[in-house]
Amino acid sequence: MLDTRKENILKLIVEEYIKNIRPVGSKSICDTLNVSSATIRNEMMALENEGYLEKTHTSSGRVPSEKGYRYYVDNIMKPKDITGEDMLKLQTIFNNNQLALSNTIEKSLSIISEMTNYTAVVLENKGVNDDLKEVSILPISEEKVVALVVTSSGHVENKTIDIKNTNLDDVKKIVELINKLIVGTPINEVSSKLEFEIKPIIGQYIMNYEMVYSAFYNAFNDFKDNKDEVIIKGRDKILQLPEFNNVNDLKKVITALDEDKIKHLKEESEDINIYIGKENELDENLSVIKTKIGDSTLAIVGPKRMDYDFVVGLMEYIKNNIER
Repeated sequence: MLDTRKENILKLIVEEYIKNIRPVGSKSICDTLNVSSATIRNEMMALENEGYLEKTHTSSGRVPSEKGYRYYVDNIMKPKDITGEDMLKLQTIFNNNQLALSNTIEKSLSIISEMTNYTAVVLENKGVNDDLKEVSILPISEEKVVALVVTSSGHVENKTIDIKNTNLDDVKKIVELINKLIVGTPINEVSSKLEFEIKPIIGQYIMNYEMVYSAFYNAFNDFKDNKDEVIIKGRDKILQLPEFNNVNDLKKVITALDEDKIKHLKEESEDINIYIGKENELDENLSVIKTKIGDSTLAIVGPKRMDYDFVVGLMEYIKNNIER
């Protein structure tokens, strides 16, 4: 642990750099702490030697290192109370009883993105804990039908199935068997029940069933495997921040915000967790603050000089209001 004076110096440097994006010199710290310039320079050099600060090539000032940010977040930072104006914007959403939980989360994250100029992400586990409610088919041509899968929460997935060389009545019989024997089964178990309970008896009712059976089996597997929905708000905002005006850095951030990479942000903890630089799954120039609400992950992606206390305060407020 750092002593009190070093903590105060580190706090001032982190918070000033977050605000102004300029290396911090000893003079502004002397004025604030009322300590001699020589003492501050010695303490700043000690913090640099211990890995909490870094020296830039363009200035005699210092900037926080990843270790410095981590110490600040873990030992110094206090979540910031949100203003009445910000509270009012969020309460408008929380008080709308017609919004589903997923919509409440999505709209809340949109507001956070607007407030912070960072990128907000919702990873929604759609239907993961649902049961199968109903399967139906909708013929769209002589050779194709659309299979509709409805879950207990009302989520609907559809899959186009090729029934070439198969009688439509036979397809309807398969759907009747599914509805009769495995409705009420958790979605994650449907494929297994199809294989071990439906398949052994289906041949008694239908000839040449393999192609249609396989289509339904694949449809349920696709439903299970693609259950994560990714919603990204304010993707462009982070690209406008000054630390990403270098073309190479900008390209890396654009790549990091690709949907396939964003899917790896899934959070299992209900705590608000902060991942700085190399600690996160996206890019070493970014920081990610994320938490879990229900089956959804909420994440805020910003630069390493993210306004941590403000974002954590916002996320705490959202969690407390959504989960109450």
